[in-house]
Amino acid sequence: MSAASAEDRALIRDSARSFLADNATSADVRKWMATDLGYDREVWGRVAGELGWPAVPVPEDFGGLGLGLGETALLMEEMGASVFCSPFLATVCLAGSVIALGASDAQKGEWLPAIAGGELTGTLALTEKTGRVDAAAIQAEYKADGDSYILNGAKRFVVDGHSADLLVVAAREAGSSGENGIGLFAVPGDADGVARQALPTLDQTRRQADVQLGDVRVSRDAVIGEAGNGWPILSQALDRGITALAAEQAGGARRVLQITVDYMQERVQFGRQIGSFQALKHRAADMMVKVESALAAARNAADAADAGDADFPMLAAMAKAYCSDAYFFCAGESIQLHGGVGFTWEYDPHLFFKRARASASMLGDATYHRERIAAGLGL
Repeated sequence: MSAASAEDRALIRDSARSFLADNATSADVRKWMATDLGYDREVWGRVAGELGWPAVPVPEDFGGLGLGLGETALLMEEMGASVFCSPFLATVCLAGSVIALGASDAQKGEWLPAIAGGELTGTLALTEKTGRVDAAAIQAEYKADGDSYILNGAKRFVVDGHSADLLVVAAREAGSSGENGIGLFAVPGDADGVARQALPTLDQTRRQADVQLGDVRVSRDAVIGEAGNGWPILSQALDRGITALAAEQAGGARRVLQITVDYMQERVQFGRQIGSFQALKHRAADMMVKVESALAAARNAADAADAGDADFPMLAAMAKAYCSDAYFFCAGESIQLHGGVGFTWEYDPHLFFKRARASASMLGDATYHRERIAAGLGL
């Protein structure tokens, strides 16, 4: 993968910001989140066909643009700023990352061009009842049966799992433990034995689902990488996924600061704009420090991935931990600084607050990633 120049990155950012400002307004988001699908297929088609966003990290040999995580993170920032409803995170940053990192050329040729063109949506079916993303939490099992594998288990909190065309399922060989025995399997969403149900969640702007696997039979061609040795692929894909999610969180924090400052300049109390009160200025300044630090952390991690930096896993964990806390802090402050109307349906802060809370737990919460950092430092 290659990194775009600063000028090209500015064009990517400005193009995304302009498109989302016109086509993903608050009214649009509220309409999409009320649908069963959770996003608008027509808008997703435009995102893929006109703008080429899903193609950004896909290698050129497989119909993509061959850019890096840095450019993907820029798009995620802008999508986060709009609370954009789309299958981008699940398809491109999760399932797509696993395929790009571990699939054979034949598998890549089957799936990546379709992902790049917006014709195929996918997701990573990893988490189970605990919601944890470490290897030990994987309890779904697979067993070999002739030229096939049979999968059994239950996956929870699967992002866009109710509608994804392709499920990348993480399961373990019976009797294995820890990082050993993990397999990754590409399963069609409508395969026999797969039962999916959307979950009622706090954040309506991003669907999560329960996926039941009952004697699901897949061919050996469905194995991504080597059965039993999937954890190295999965852990790399997760680091890329949490970096993309951190960038989205940073973009959301940036936007929530903006709408809060705008409101503080409009709201009049005691004959003055509330933004003129020193105590409220201090709170807005605290938000700004969080936002700038979050943006720096997410961008640094993404650039480290593109540079092949050995410290990327640590930087990804730092970015996810910090951005989770920063976004939730800023969203909470926005609610407070809007006063009594902050959590009402008519105002937007509640959309960001709910997204911030859900994203904080997704793909590992701040505590989990700080534990990763501590373990990496030998503490």
